[in-house]
Amino acid sequence: MNSLSGWSILLAVLFWLSVVSILYVYFGYPLLIALLAKSRPKNYLYTPHSLFVTLLIAAYNEEIVIEEKIKNCLAIDYPKDRFQILIVTDGSNDRTPEIVKKYAHEGIELLHNPERRGKMAAINRAMPYARGDVVVFSDANNYYRPNTIKELLAPFGDPDIGAASGAKVIDEGDGNLGASEGLYWKYESFIKKQESRLGSCTSASGEILAVRKSAYVSPPDKVVNDDFYIAMQVIRQGYRFVYIPEAKAVERVSLTAKDEVIRRTRIIAGRYQAISMANNLLPFNRPVLVWQILSHKFLRPFVPFFMIGAAIFNLVAVLFPPQTSNVLLLGKPFSTIMLSLQAFFYLLAWIGSRLVNSGEDTKLAKLLYLPTFLTNSNLAALKGFFQFLHGKQPQIWDRIQRR
Repeated sequence: MNSLSGWSILLAVLFWLSVVSILYVYFGYPLLIALLAKSRPKNYLYTPHSLFVTLLIAAYNEEIVIEEKIKNCLAIDYPKDRFQILIVTDGSNDRTPEIVKKYAHEGIELLHNPERRGKMAAINRAMPYARGDVVVFSDANNYYRPNTIKELLAPFGDPDIGAASGAKVIDEGDGNLGASEGLYWKYESFIKKQESRLGSCTSASGEILAVRKSAYVSPPDKVVNDDFYIAMQVIRQGYRFVYIPEAKAVERVSLTAKDEVIRRTRIIAGRYQAISMANNLLPFNRPVLVWQILSHKFLRPFVPFFMIGAAIFNLVAVLFPPQTSNVLLLGKPFSTIMLSLQAFFYLLAWIGSRLVNSGEDTKLAKLLYLPTFLTNSNLAALKGFFQFLHGKQPQIWDRIQRR
């Protein structure tokens, strides 16, 4: 075998490895987990219980939405004598604490400290005041349906359950950006259903996360994605972490596509941070779960590098074509066709981004949801990588405006 053919084989291997990695992350893993989940019961019958629950809301400068959130909490269908609503407003310098205080006569409890030390520090300060057997973590800018707490708490009659996460639902009427974000959460919901059916899910939604108080492990202050850290520590203790799609938290999408990229960038920066802490997060005594976490959470931030690799290796094959017509070795005309398909995909994403940014709600924009969302998400992941690399992933986040 001469050096040219050896180079051609290496180039083809790197290209197909990049392509297969992308396909595995987005399609292969969901398919495998769905097939494995078929061996388990589809619906669990949970034992009735009467556990005391604390709804803990960390609110920083949320005067615009906090009153509606309180009214939403008061409308939740759960026995009042076993339901504590605790709101911590540390660092807020607007009217948020004042508004919360108005509802003290209705049982709303307030904790406030003028110093701002971040969401996680506020939660850790509030935990000793939480009287519930189970603590439900929520945000100020989402809303629960009346049955959400009952549905979310249902599994906790089983002592093997340490945590449960509900479904994040994007409110209707937010145009193309809301539709693409909603599509993503439906996709995530499918994966989490299969994971939970197999044993434990691996993805937590911090705005609707219930944790058995005795299983709660406080994340270090430097942790960015605190919900993921909390869920992993529950799993490491041997508990199951389940997904309850019937428990829904409704949320509005970010104000602009740019805001959404900023939000995703900081989340992915936190994901890279979690990868660097893998030794303290992964449940190494549960290999199936380790595989799930690696496939669902740890491989996905590297997809932009697989995409870049596929484009570069393909381009090299076009510029320096191997002396073969074999498609697997990127011979002509196949290398040119595949590079053209990649270019067309990114062109569609660019057009879709322009439509989203302009606010146009057209059929064309809807057709371009997938390439637009995938490209923008991976652009945010790439930015998140460099943010993490430069140590610029702050645990104190600036608020992103919602619609």
